[in-house]
Amino acid sequence: MMYVAIAIGIYLVSSIVTFAAFALDKRKAKKDLWRTPERTLILLSLAFGWPGGMLAMITTRHKTRIKKFTLGLPLIAGLHLVVWAGVGWLIYQ
Repeated sequence: MMYVAIAIGIYLVSSIVTFAAFALDKRKAKKDLWRTPERTLILLSLAFGWPGGMLAMITTRHKTRIKKFTLGLPLIAGLHLVVWAGVGWLIYQ
């Protein structure tokens, strides 16, 4: 059960960092400043931050027209869910 709490903590911290990166990039876009590379945002989402990335896309309406994000983040979420389902299956075999 401790591993579940650790995993939730990792997702929570990563999601907060990813949400902040998306929101900061949106702010920079409005002010026409140097932007966060899309690759960085995708990698943050892949590194357990996809819930924060998806929430940021919805709340800040940022990156919602770019297929790399509108298709990529749900695919990343699906990948994470499949991996966790596999881990659960292996543990409870």
